[in-house]
Amino acid sequence: MKVKFDKYQGTGNDFILVDNREKNYSKITASQVKKMCDRHFGVGADGLMLLNNKEDYDFEMIYFNADGKEGSMCGNGGRCIVQFASFLGIKKNEYSFSATDGVHTAKIDLDKKISLKMNDVKNVEFSLDHYILNTGSPHYVKFVADVEAIDVVAEGRKIRYSKPFAEKGINVNFVQTLTEDRIYVRTYERGVEGETLSCGTGVTASALMAAHNDNGFNRVEVKTKGGDLSVEFEKISETEFKNILLGGPATFVFSGEISLKD
Repeated sequence: MKVKFDKYQGTGNDFILVDNREKNYSKITASQVKKMCDRHFGVGADGLMLLNNKEDYDFEMIYFNADGKEGSMCGNGGRCIVQFASFLGIKKNEYSFSATDGVHTAKIDLDKKISLKMNDVKNVEFSLDHYILNTGSPHYVKFVADVEAIDVVAEGRKIRYSKPFAEKGINVNFVQTLTEDRIYVRTYERGVEGETLSCGTGVTASALMAAHNDNGFNRVEVKTKGGDLSVEFEKISETEFKNILLGGPATFVFSGEISLKD
């Protein structure tokens, strides 16, 4: 099977995008996805997405992790697939698309930065040194004094494979507060099983936990190893957040075609 693809990246979080509106690639297998995402023997990416037709929506986003398994919501992936949809000729003032965690809307501004509406968060688990919440994917958020000093892969893997999370996995974020409204986030992602240059849902989870206003509107600027993002949201309480917008760039890298074994 030959697969035509485009590659995009959002603050270094890179993805293979495939136009599946004609259903040519609906039978793609986990092993084929894993091969395409392999950085030595394939295209190389943190994940792969199919853009499908979906009744009542502009498109449907189907996301696969780099390990080939169908994944949960990916915030940077969501922004990249909106840019891909625009490239394919799907032009909208506001996009509405279906993903595994429900419906999302998004806009592309004049600078081609994409603002993606994330789902509301209605529950946060508190512990002595970390938070657990779901922003479309499950996240473990831990604040540290010096995020550059953290061995993200080693420490993240310990948490991801610890007894409470080993079966389903969890994404692990290490967060340093830089100023009142700016943080630095490094993330260990399940499915990739390593550190990525950026993680949209992780950035979102970390920003919510870094809210500087006790209630009402917040905007948190987020530094990642791959670039800068912003998260705007309304804080209702310590455990409830609404009107969450993840903003930042989504950039075309290259197009290609790869032959895969059936």
